[in-house]
Formats: sequence, structure tokens, C-alpha cells
Amino acid sequence: MESPLLPKYLLIVILFSHYSTTIAQYGQERDTLYALKHTFNDPFLNDNWNGLHCYENTSFWYGIQCINGRITSILLENRGLSGNPSAVSLVVLSELVTLSFKNNLVHGNIMDFCYNHKLKEIDLSENMLEGPIPPCSINLELLRSLQLQQNHLSGMIPEFNQAGLTVFNVSYNNISGPIPGTTTLRSFTADSYANNGPNMCDPLCHFSEINTPTPTESKKESIAIAFMVLEIIGLVTVILLLVLYCKRSSKFKNLIKRRHFEETSDGDGMKLVFMADDGGFELNKLMGAAAEGLGKGVCGDSYKATLNDGVAVVVKQLRGLKPLMSKEEFMKMVRMIADQKHPNLLPLMAYWCSEDVKLLVYRYAKNGNLFNRLHGGRGSRERISFKWSSRLTVARSVARALEHLHLNSNPSQCTVPHGNLKSTNILLDDDGETVLVSDYGLASSMALPVAAQHMVSYKSPEYQTWKRVSRKSDVWSYGCLLLELLTRRVSVHSAPPGISGVDLCKWVKRAFREEWIAEVFDMEISMEKNGTKGMEKLLEIALRCCDESPEKRPEMADIAAEIDAIEAVEADHGADLSAVQSLTEEGFSMHASSAIVDSSDGIS
Repeated sequence: MESPLLPKYLLIVILFSHYSTTIAQYGQERDTLYALKHTFNDPFLNDNWNGLHCYENTSFWYGIQCINGRITSILLENRGLSGNPSAVSLVVLSELVTLSFKNNLVHGNIMDFCYNHKLKEIDLSENMLEGPIPPCSINLELLRSLQLQQNHLSGMIPEFNQAGLTVFNVSYNNISGPIPGTTTLRSFTADSYANNGPNMCDPLCHFSEINTPTPTESKKESIAIAFMVLEIIGLVTVILLLVLYCKRSSKFKNLIKRRHFEETSDGDGMKLVFMADDGGFELNKLMGAAAEGLGKGVCGDSYKATLNDGVAVVVKQLRGLKPLMSKEEFMKMVRMIADQKHPNLLPLMAYWCSEDVKLLVYRYAKNGNLFNRLHGGRGSRERISFKWSSRLTVARSVARALEHLHLNSNPSQCTVPHGNLKSTNILLDDDGETVLVSDYGLASSMALPVAAQHMVSYKSPEYQTWKRVSRKSDVWSYGCLLLELLTRRVSVHSAPPGISGVDLCKWVKRAFREEWIAEVFDMEISMEKNGTKGMEKLLEIALRCCDESPEKRPEMADIAAEIDAIEAVEADHGADLSAVQSLTEEGFSMHASSAIVDSSDGIS
């Protein structure tokens, strides 16, 4: 007779086996996170990733989400993480659904996803990853989003054909073609493949790979080819315009269709609309002026135009505006900009508006912008020192300009009065001392995808977390600008294209935490012993402006008043070593040898 105890023992064995397996999986996943923590060696993760990482559906670790005690999501975005995770870093995370290391400094090859069959969303964009896309990624049947843009990836695109894959981007890499002709990959626009290797084939080229078509299919193919030819013609046109731009010798009439600027029937040349009643000049004279490309900004391309009488102006050809923006909406924006009058705001000189082309004209500030003044000529004997008193003047002038914008902008029309405050938008006028803030008043008219990707206020903690900006986002941007002024390090949130930067808020806070604050101040001003108190006060203001919580940041009016109270002092050229004894010799050595951007500056 079979013992009645046997089923009970069997149940116990089964339960024990399941429990042991669960414990083992928990330990393996925790070890995986510890390995990532070791790879990144980030102070914040080192402090936060300790103890119990998952408990049922709750995670106690930053960026980690769990269900039933298993890791389902890793979200580590915009943290300046640097490291080379192992190819098998994620192998044991079999329940992983979402993975994002967006906008960090992660390098090396992409991790192997072969065993992460439940992955739905992968975002590794804006890193330094290289090598090929893992071929086994095509086996992720649940994959809905794969974003790998702005890396250094090479090789060819695997034959992704998952029906649910609706978001796909491999632009700005070194990937070669041809693009596989799968239904899924052919459903994406050229933007998903832009700026890759020279042999990258546009998705339309795959029509040539289809077998001999039927008469109906042949007709459709002919139409497709016709569209392709038109696109190629358009592409060639764009390339030619870019070549002209890069040579810095193009004239506006080569960039804008002439039909928008033809003379009126009575023979009088059309005039720009000037903000002041001082006559101005005809548009065709501006179109005929020699033009020099100044750069591509978020809000548009800027050119320096020198008229026949020697007067130099800056013309901004706006782009990235809200889709189908009407002339009335544009005029409303122009009036808002023109109404802002302050000694430290670059005034709008004139504008032009047609259906397809919208221009803003400003006077030219010949001493350049703050970014070049701060970071130009590093290591050169010809560089003129940027004194503490001059930097304080910049801080004070920008604060006053922002205070004016914040007090004189309608909150219902302009959520964030500036929106794109950064050192390249701070201009130095003819005498080099007058500071002018530019590019204000455009944020509310920009298309949200453009603003979210490029404008500084949209890099703020509140937008990254809650997808919203406010006037306090300008305050955060101002705090980042102050840190750039004090440290002479490039901010990752406002670095020009092609230049890397550092998350200055995190970097300075780390300096406080690890007690090497002496290395924060730029060598050029750290020697000015009479300015030490002022520098420390300005640093304290900057950190309050950079608070993670918008509610805790001060108002611009209070900030301007505090900075006005800081006493400006000239550099003390007689300063001896005793003035810097609080700064470690090692710190000075490290600081003096740093370039504009050093990878070691990252939060690693």
C-alpha cells in the first residue's frame, strides 16, 4: 500500500525546488546589477544600489523596476555614465522588458540580447557604442522600439521584420548598406537611417530587389521610381546648398527661393519690416550682400551679412517652428520679442515673413559669444585672461536680462521666457564688456520635438521626469551657465555640436561630497585671492539654481539682487602661493593639464 506521506513529501520537494530556483535567480540578477555598478563606478549608483533591490513589485534601487521579484526595467538616462559593459551583462535578466542607457558615455560593443526574449523597448541612443548591431536582435519577437542613433556603430543592419517594431532609428552612425528589404525596415522613413556610412542605401532602393513585377506592379514601380528620382534631385539640391554654406561664401539668394523676394510691380524694392522708424534698407540689398555662415542653431541658421556701406547684421533664417505656423502666429511672436527692451537683451532690428521663409535681423556683435571667450585659445600664449571681474559682469548682466524677461512675459503665452540660455547665446558687444542675451522669446513657437531635443530648458530635471518646463527651467539653465563661468568646463546640456561636455551640476556636487572643491574653480580666476568670497557666493547661487526640485530654486529677481550685492574686484597680480594653500597641489596639476573636455570629467 502506497504511503499517504509520499504526496506531501513530493509537494515539499517541488516547493523547495521552486523556492531554491527563485532565490538563485534573485541572486544572479542582483549580481548582474552589481557588475553594472562596478562598470559605471558612478558615485550616485554606488550609494543607491545597495541592499534589497527587488521586493515583489517594488524596487528600492534607482532606475530599476521589478515584478514578482524579477527585474523588468533598467532606466539609466542622462546620468553621464561611462563604462564598457560586458557583452553578457544582461544574459540572466530573462524578464527584462525595457532597457535604456540614453544620453550617457557608454562605450564598447552593444550587449548581447539573445537571452532577453521579453525585451520590448531598447534605447541606447546618444552614447559611444561601436561595432555591429547584435544579429540575434532579430529574434526578439516582442520588440517594439529600438533606438541606437548617435553612436559609432558599424557593420550592416540585421533583417529586422518584427510586426510590432514601430520605432526604429540607427541614424548618425557608421553603418553600411544595403538596408535589408524586409517589410518592417521599409516602413521607416529615411530619417531612421540618415548620416551613416557612404554605402548606406536608402529604403527606396529595395524596390530594385523585387522580382520581375506584374503590369500593375510595374506601374506602381514606375511611380515609385519617379518619386525616388524627385527625392534624389531634392537630396542633391540640399547637398549643394550645404557645400555652399560650408564654404562660408553663399549669399541668401542661393538659400531662399527668389520668387519670395521679387520686386513689386511698381518697381520699388521690397523692404524688410524694421522695428524702429529709421528707414532701414531694402531686402534686395540684404540679399545681394556677401554672407558668411555663423553656424546652425536650434532656432535656425545664422549668417553675417555685410552691406555695401560696411554695416554688418546677423540674419537668422528660422526653422523648427510649429507645423503650419500662420503669419498671424509669427507676427505675435515678433511683437513679443520686439516688446522686450533691456540694455542686456539683443534687440530685434527687423524681420521678414513669407509663406515658406521667415527671417529675423539683428545687429552684429563683433566680439563674439561667451562660449568662445571662455573656451577659446586654451593653452595658447595669445589667450587674454578672462578675469573674475569680467565674469561677474557677465553673470550680473545675464541675471538682469532674465529678470526682465521673467517679469515682462505673459505666463499664458510664454511658459519659459528664454528656453535656450547657454554660453553661445551670450554675446559680447563692441567694447567687449557689454553683455547681450540673444535667442530669447522663441521657445513657445518651436515645434515640441525640436525643443525637447535641443533647447537647454528641456534638458532640465523636471522635463526629463515629468515632461514639463516652466520659468524655473530658465533658472536651472542660468545655474548651469554660472557653473560654466566658474569652472571653465563645457556643459553637456549646452555644448555645441561635435563637442562633448560634463554634467556640471553633478560634477560640482560630487566635488563637495568628496571634498575636492578646490579643483572646481578655473585656474584663471582661482589665483585672484581678493575674489574668493565672491566666487564662493556665486557658486552657492549656482547650486541653488540647479536644485533638482523647481520649487526650491530662487526667483530671477532674487538672484539678480544677490549677484548685484557681490563685490567686483580686479585680479590681484601680486598674489603669492599663500593665497592658494587651501587648494591642493595635486588639484592644480590636474586642472592645469585638463583640456576643454576631458573624459575623466564625467561622473565615473
